[in-house]
Amino acid sequence: MQNQTLSSPVPAVAPKRLAFFERYLSVWVLACMVVGVGIGLALPDQTARVSRLEFVADSHINAPIAVLIWLMIYPMMLKIDFGSLGGIARRPKGLLVTLFVNWLVKPFSMALLAWVFMQHVFTAWIDPEMAKNYTAGLIILAAAPCTAMVFVWSYLTDGDPAYTLVQVAVNDIIMLAAFAPIVMFLCGVAHVVVPSKVLITSVVVFIVIPLAAGWLTRTLLLKSYGRDWFDKNFLPKFHPVTIVALLLTLGIIFAFQAENLTSRWLAVLLIAAPILIQVYFNSGLTYLLMRWFRAPHNVAAPGALIGASNFFELAVAVAITLFGPSSGAALATVVGVLVEVPVMLSVCKMCNASRGWYQRVVSA
Repeated sequence: MQNQTLSSPVPAVAPKRLAFFERYLSVWVLACMVVGVGIGLALPDQTARVSRLEFVADSHINAPIAVLIWLMIYPMMLKIDFGSLGGIARRPKGLLVTLFVNWLVKPFSMALLAWVFMQHVFTAWIDPEMAKNYTAGLIILAAAPCTAMVFVWSYLTDGDPAYTLVQVAVNDIIMLAAFAPIVMFLCGVAHVVVPSKVLITSVVVFIVIPLAAGWLTRTLLLKSYGRDWFDKNFLPKFHPVTIVALLLTLGIIFAFQAENLTSRWLAVLLIAAPILIQVYFNSGLTYLLMRWFRAPHNVAAPGALIGASNFFELAVAVAITLFGPSSGAALATVVGVLVEVPVMLSVCKMCNASRGWYQRVVSA
């Protein structure tokens, strides 16, 4: 009876629609790209000065990017209910599949694809040193599982919001310990030197600090004002802050990348190839494994999307910190931003369209 309740089919509902901003996210990203590139080309000296502003001397962490990343990540961390982790023991299959793909398949498959495409297939168009830079950027992109946009994808596929929250929380906890070692190991295999001190500093600045701040704020406010006030009054205040921070971050990143994006437009297309393959491969693999293990569709669909998408805000920040704002590695992560939104929307549609096929086996 318990298994039947957990695996009960999701009732048919009307197609869900995103809020105005999320619905046209690809348009805003394109607009930020155009404006950012325009600023970078029109004001190259001023842009260069901004790119050299460090959070702390010799930290290699760009100060404006750091502040904006915090403004994006902190609200995400406020949503994570670490107390819900205990309930996952009653239905762990979906979480185990997601973690398997996120941490044992995704970064390694991307490293392989990046090595094949950047350092072999595309050698006629990319010089060896820049190929290593692109490879490093793609590895950094794949080693950071998505957090923010997962809630949007879960909503569009009628995902179980509590289970999605648990998947995000566990990924964030694992990221604390696994992100830096995986990036260092895979970049080392690809013969890319990554300064360990700088990478660890990035993890502390962009993961540990906002995660701790989010947990502390959530704990104190829930205790003082209750969940209803926290969810309905406090969290909504951060929505416009997150939007503005995201758009400003993209604008600044594209300004830093103005010369790369205009002079290396072919590289942008080449970098997109392994990202596209990886997204569809990992989402498909996760979805099929979920079906094989008979996880309910409202767990499988968000899991497939989590398995394919990336925490691009963190990836961009780390790539800029390690290799510089105008580097090939930073460009690779920026291409990830361009590719992710429209591609993930297509994966959402595939999951919704295959719901009947999926549930015929799970409910059998």
